[in-house]
Amino acid sequence: MGSIAQAPGADQVMGGPVVIAASPGIAPERGSRVRSISVVVPAYNEEGNLRELHRRVTAVLDQVGLPFEIIVVDDGSKDAGWAVLQELAARDPRLKALRHRRNFGKARALTTGFAAAGNDLVITMDGDLQDDPDEIPRFIERIEGGDDLVSGWKQNRQDPIGKTMPSKLFNRTVRAVTGVPLHDFNCGFKAYRLDVVRSIRLYGELHRFTPVLANAEGFRIGELPVTHHPRTWGTSKYGWSRLPKGFLDLLTVTFITTYRQRPMHMLGLPGLVTMAIGVLIALWLTAEKVLSGAAIGGRPLLLLAVLLIVIGAQFFGLGLLGELLAHGANTPEAAARSAPVRETIGVPMNRNRGAGE
Repeated sequence: MGSIAQAPGADQVMGGPVVIAASPGIAPERGSRVRSISVVVPAYNEEGNLRELHRRVTAVLDQVGLPFEIIVVDDGSKDAGWAVLQELAARDPRLKALRHRRNFGKARALTTGFAAAGNDLVITMDGDLQDDPDEIPRFIERIEGGDDLVSGWKQNRQDPIGKTMPSKLFNRTVRAVTGVPLHDFNCGFKAYRLDVVRSIRLYGELHRFTPVLANAEGFRIGELPVTHHPRTWGTSKYGWSRLPKGFLDLLTVTFITTYRQRPMHMLGLPGLVTMAIGVLIALWLTAEKVLSGAAIGGRPLLLLAVLLIVIGAQFFGLGLLGELLAHGANTPEAAARSAPVRETIGVPMNRNRGAGE
């Protein structure tokens, strides 16, 4: 898919950063300097982590010395996390927060955060303190080195086997299907240029596929090994149960990235084959009727011919129309305008409606 190349094998474990160049043998040109940073943190029932997360992120960004904002999206938490955010924001105006009316999932939380972000570099990280804020300067360096999106790679993942095994299976499958040679699509620690988050469309559970979506838009994708810490407070929200949803989303992403501009290449071929078989059977029965006068009205082959022709037409119609409507309805503008935000801290209610405009 595309022209992405990676020198080492996709499964080789390396100690240094992974560079995915735009073309084989060509190093990416240096990018523009980062002038300001937005850190977007989707959080769901992370009350016990928010204070330490804020302390560690602000300590690192103060050392970086660039203007920054921290945007926490409370995705309908049932704990006292919103009260903690109000307390922190009262002391630090650089902390902003948006609260969903209920739990909509990580993709929707990221969409809300992206719409509210106003700086030229957007960094996403989870609210569970497993991502290490000390890695942020390395992400900035890679973005300034020419990458448009840098995805974290948890080489030494500190999670139970119930999370690591499904993730390994999922990552291998996504690499094979999409051709994007990242090791860790599930890592929420990523850095994006602002035009990347304004270009990709997230809905459902497509947050795992942001590198695939960005690659389809022609952006340079990189991968950076990052430190991963064990969870010290709260419980994980993921496990084996997300595998079926992930594979269904993979089919959606494959369609909208590979066949979005030529959808008939995917649905048209099985439709043509199915209709051709139906037409051939119908012609055979017609020849029998004309040449030998055989009765064909009650033959199962006639019903099969009609059925195959109808199924072929449906391949051209309903499936294609459904995917295109789903994709077109989830533009960044539409998602931003319909953001399910109940209340905000430090962000005007209409600010998260301007993404992509």
